[in-house]
Amino acid sequence: MSGATASGIRFDQVTVAYGRTVVLDGLDLTVEPGEVMALLGPSGSGKTTALRAVAGFVTPDSGRVFLGDRDVTALPPHRRGIGMVVQQYALFPHMRVRENVAFGLKARKAARAEIADRVAEALELVGMAAYADRHPRELSGGQQQRVAIARALAIRPGVLLLDEPLSALDAQLRSGMLAELARLHRELPDVSILYVTHDQVEALTLADRIAVMDRARLQDCDTPQELYRRPRTEFTASFVGNANLLPVTVGALPGSADFAGHPLSVTPGEAAAGDAATLCVRPHLVGLGPGPNAVTGTLAEVQWRGSTHRLHVDTGGHRVKADVPELREVPALGGEVTLHFAAEDAVLIPAGAGWAPPVRAASAPSSVGSGA
Repeated sequence: MSGATASGIRFDQVTVAYGRTVVLDGLDLTVEPGEVMALLGPSGSGKTTALRAVAGFVTPDSGRVFLGDRDVTALPPHRRGIGMVVQQYALFPHMRVRENVAFGLKARKAARAEIADRVAEALELVGMAAYADRHPRELSGGQQQRVAIARALAIRPGVLLLDEPLSALDAQLRSGMLAELARLHRELPDVSILYVTHDQVEALTLADRIAVMDRARLQDCDTPQELYRRPRTEFTASFVGNANLLPVTVGALPGSADFAGHPLSVTPGEAAAGDAATLCVRPHLVGLGPGPNAVTGTLAEVQWRGSTHRLHVDTGGHRVKADVPELREVPALGGEVTLHFAAEDAVLIPAGAGWAPPVRAASAPSSVGSGA
């Protein structure tokens, strides 16, 4: 869809408070033109407040919001040129699909011929051209969502805001719509997308980068692969994917550590010898039986998950989870088992580690919060 408005989003130390309660604290973050940025975090983390600040529904107490090169902090929502899709889609029940998609264009007083062309283009893009004369009640949840996306795209926005757009769908529809959103991203390479979700699968599947939010602050920001494979904080490790987080003491030799009396070889980190640290290893990277970094303990629980079994093993007062291929013979509960993992799959996180955005040069304000 050519003719989109300026793309890219920049938060410059944006803070939002309700009375004495700070709900967004000094957010410094840039969404590059054409990038999909997922805001991922638990309820109350500040992610929806950040999105509403971009939309113009929330006015920051301090800081600035930019769309492209425009400071839009004080602009009303209708002057920002943003497309937005919310959880419940908010389609007008008395209007047909084509009328719903045309609503934003009519509000902008576009010419009738232009409205018809853009509505047809948007519906074709989301695969709903054949449903143009139906009412929302005649559509499934997934189809209603496509119409809501078409309405947002019809105005040719440079920025598309998606606020938990899949939360009302069942698992099968959600999977299909994830694929559709990924396709839309490929077909709209100039549109910046800010995607709010608490679902890590959605974020890992769609996002070019993920901004991890917690307690009103940005905790981490990087590509999905880096956040998953090399988390820099305990919160990131626990919220992005499932993880074993084990307390260890860093050894004297590089890449060595001790866990509950088990000497381990790990990926070297920033912690110094003798320091307390947290060892992060994903359950699917933990194997059953002897091997490198062997840890022996008592089998406390077994969960069958179809193609895998999840084993819960207690050792040294801590529990280690392992996702192993489905077992024909499951070890007896209470028995002794040995788990192992490779050194390159074990990441050391220094105790109390936090994340800080890259330092920006005073002469280059456009580099705020790149988060790379």
